[in-house]
Amino acid sequence: MEIRIGIANTGRELNFDTSESADAVKKSVAAALDAGATHVTFTDAKGSSYIVPTAALAFVEVGTEETRRVGFVA
Repeated sequence: MEIRIGIANTGRELNFDTSESADAVKKSVAAALDAGATHVTFTDAKGSSYIVPTAALAFVEVGTEETRRVGFVA
């Protein structure tokens, strides 16, 4: 699933694919914001970690989990 994170005061976004479910990503972001944590950590499908300060989060867009199609589509 694709995750897109907007960071305040920057013109770029952080985009990556993760193997976590949409609910797990939403819960980790909500828990960090509710607890007043200074940062939230994301892990992509390749195992790389991204640490983002919660004060700098502009938005978090969670893509849908879609199955890949095989073959030709008419």
